[in-house]
Amino acid sequence: MPAKSKKTKKVQKKFVLDCTHPAEDKIMDPAEFATYLNEKIKVAGKTGNLGTNVVVQREGFKVNVLSDIPFSKRYLKYLTKKYLKKHSLRDWLRVVASNSTTYELRYFQINQDEEEAED
Repeated sequence: MPAKSKKTKKVQKKFVLDCTHPAEDKIMDPAEFATYLNEKIKVAGKTGNLGTNVVVQREGFKVNVLSDIPFSKRYLKYLTKKYLKKHSLRDWLRVVASNSTTYELRYFQINQDEEEAED
């Protein structure tokens, strides 16, 4: 029987952080957010250790994170919330998953809740 060699498939995950709404209103700068992610993402327990395993790119108002190693989408949400808190935007923006690989920054819908309470 011939020996079978195991080939490991290189799985590349792509996550998208959509900053369209706050960027159009000039509340947030996607370029600054991308550099923040570059500085803060940990690989093997160390920050600034991205190498070629994790790539952060900006396309317009969207920030793409490409990963060749196991990477958690939840970790991106954590870093996004940390960025919003640092820039005092956490009170107005929230991070919502729009599909299995995309997070979207949306405004809280406070006005509609207040109008319904008054009626």
